[in-house]
Amino acid sequence: MKLILTREISGLGQPGDIVEVADGYGRNYLVPRGAAINWTKGAEKQIGQIKRAQDAREVRGLDHAKELKAQLEALTVRLSARAGDGGKLFGSVTQADIADAVKAAGGPLVDRKRIHLPGHIKTTGAHTVTVELHPDVVATVPVTVSATS
Repeated sequence: MKLILTREISGLGQPGDIVEVADGYGRNYLVPRGAAINWTKGAEKQIGQIKRAQDAREVRGLDHAKELKAQLEALTVRLSARAGDGGKLFGSVTQADIADAVKAAGGPLVDRKRIHLPGHIKTTGAHTVTVELHPDVVATVPVTVSATS
């Protein structure tokens, strides 16, 4: 059975890889759990587009990671969220919110999975967020959360 992986499966491949597996393994395990989709020409084309988009966001090496770190640390990232009295947010700030705010501040595209929060951000004010760009390079990004009415 020919499948396209949607997430990493140890011993099998990475997301977007086209793999040949036993029919039972694919039909009873991989597809029901959302780890793979059936292979078709259209799906293969779509996966190619997704991989190209991922490559555009991917850090190309240590030197590129250091350049991105300098860009990120020079940014002033501001977020606005709904808050109640005392600066307590209705909900919390997520990695996706921070990735969008970095892009809006003129920074590079950052994969939300690389953003690490110091716990849940549930208050207004200044917070520090880390972005793991490379195993040896971690950027520290200051984020200011303000209240909207």
